[in-house]
Amino acid sequence: MSADDQDRPRKTLTIKKTARDAHAEAAPKRVRTGARARLVAQNERTKDSVERQKDPEGYQRRQAEEAARYARKPAAGGRGAADRSAPDRNPSARGQASRGQDARGPGSRAPSSDRNRGDSPRRDAAPGTRSGRPPQRAPRLDDQYIAPATPAGRFYDPFEDDGPAPEFAPEPDYDDASDAGHAPAGRHQDTHDHREREPVVEVRSRRPRETRQAEVFKVFAPCPQGLEEALTAEMQALGYEDAQAGRAGCSFTTDWSGVQRANLYSRLATRILVQVAHAEISHEDDILDLARDTPWERWFGAEQTLRVDTSAIKSPVQSLQYCNLRAKDGICDRLRELEGERPSIDTVRPDARVHLFLTGHTATLYLDTSGESLFKRGWRLDKGEAPLRENLAAGMLALAGWDPAAPLLDPFCGSGTILIEAAWIALGVPPGISRPFGFERLRDHDAYRWRDLKEDARSRILPQLDAPLVGYDLDPQAIEFARNNAERAWLTADSIRFEVGDARQVEAPADHGWIVTNPPYGERMLTEPDADLWRDWAACLKRNFAGWQLHVITSDMTLPNQMRLKPKRRVPLHNGALDCRLFGFELVAAGYRDA
Repeated sequence: MSADDQDRPRKTLTIKKTARDAHAEAAPKRVRTGARARLVAQNERTKDSVERQKDPEGYQRRQAEEAARYARKPAAGGRGAADRSAPDRNPSARGQASRGQDARGPGSRAPSSDRNRGDSPRRDAAPGTRSGRPPQRAPRLDDQYIAPATPAGRFYDPFEDDGPAPEFAPEPDYDDASDAGHAPAGRHQDTHDHREREPVVEVRSRRPRETRQAEVFKVFAPCPQGLEEALTAEMQALGYEDAQAGRAGCSFTTDWSGVQRANLYSRLATRILVQVAHAEISHEDDILDLARDTPWERWFGAEQTLRVDTSAIKSPVQSLQYCNLRAKDGICDRLRELEGERPSIDTVRPDARVHLFLTGHTATLYLDTSGESLFKRGWRLDKGEAPLRENLAAGMLALAGWDPAAPLLDPFCGSGTILIEAAWIALGVPPGISRPFGFERLRDHDAYRWRDLKEDARSRILPQLDAPLVGYDLDPQAIEFARNNAERAWLTADSIRFEVGDARQVEAPADHGWIVTNPPYGERMLTEPDADLWRDWAACLKRNFAGWQLHVITSDMTLPNQMRLKPKRRVPLHNGALDCRLFGFELVAAGYRDA
């Protein structure tokens, strides 16, 4: 800076405060709200807590001084004091106020300094908060609420409930009768408005989420004729308490998870069918309407292949093939209307199977959740002549009352179906653990839940058998097939003992046990049987298997007479198209006359 600049007089810019600026300074500062204000309040609360712990006496002294200063502030800076201290700069305004007072009448008085001085003791007498902080004034309509600070050491979540309402110092209570003349003009009405609009802090509480009720379906499980009661008992043991036996099957109700469990655990059922529609019909076209009104889109769509099967009992329809065509057309028409395309038909390995069942004047549509028949466990690839279906073999063991802890013998084992089924029953292996199901290809299939269900089933499988399982057959190739099937069924070589041998010369592996067998008959008897075959076998049984139980399935109703044994029980069964009987005998030494 040069000397000339120093000698030059300086100019000073002065900004005069206007009435608006003075009013802004006198007005209370803007109070912040929201998560930022809550965080600041939490920090202040934490700071106060730390000061209180370090210097309790000093903290109490500062709180008392702050409370006293806050109590004196309204009396010193109130409206009346301001009116007294302020000079009479606007006479016209005071004149207007005087005229307003005269207009109100003698019963109303303007607020005075005496009235303000009378208010101060009442404000000083207001009780403080329990935390030692000075009481706050009652909220106005233009106030903004600040959430209370949280305890020290705890993080405040702005999305939690705001907690209890803050405590305020009570406003003077003006009674309508006694204080009407002493209340300030306009203040009386404000007090009533404040009472009507007191802030209400809503205490929110989280209610537990209501459990969504699972959809319940009507289910029908068909089975070979003769196994209805056994299948019903099996379903009840699996937890389907309302299972009821019907014609060639049983019905029950369950949710979708129960449908999957039935497919996984049922040993006797042929399929698990979920009922999706049922109605009375008088014409084949009613089947078309029934199929079109069924919401198939929730199960499958146009991108999947379809197969429709039809069966009937005492139905007046003329052609089951035409009824099958009507059902298929109704399904395809609905999907074409909704998705713009119809599904393709696949009769070999379809993605979705639908069954139409007609009886009398009713039609029922079922969704097949099994896919391939349930008797196809996935382990039998090598088959002998006229093999026995797996679910029928399991049904024979159930009807025979076989104890999984007791020995089992099959002198005509063939490809080993009965013994492999018995091994899985004794070990607790679910029959569907190694095969796919139809519901896995449907829409909205929960693969994770299905995986958890199978893992839980695998965890319950026992490591080894408690009793011997023995099978004999004269055909070496049949024994080789049986061993291959047992290996594919994840059974070790010592689980089942398969040997080539003659049923008329076998020895008992234990003192007691069961013999459950499917001897040659029908298609397996290519030549006329030896007249002495059954008599010699019966003699071997009475000689070596006293105390054992014998159960034989056959279509030859004269078999007990040829063996010269009296059956204790006979159960009608169907092995495919053959009408058979399951004969039950109790083998007792000297219980029958020798042949």
